[in-house]
Amino acid sequence: MSEYTVTGRWKTPNGWQGFEKSLEAENEDVAVEHVYASFGSKHGLKRPQVDIEEVSA
Repeated sequence: MSEYTVTGRWKTPNGWQGFEKSLEAENEDVAVEHVYASFGSKHGLKRPQVDIEEVSA
């Protein structure tokens, strides 16, 4: 598994907030899915409320 850094922004009640998450995943798609799942679980957000800007290895 490789280390990926996912950057983007997520919708807050006061506007958009930037984020950067580093995680281990099999590929970029799995890393993005993990970020969507994490924001959905922790903040109750839907996918359109999370904007992925870049995924880098």
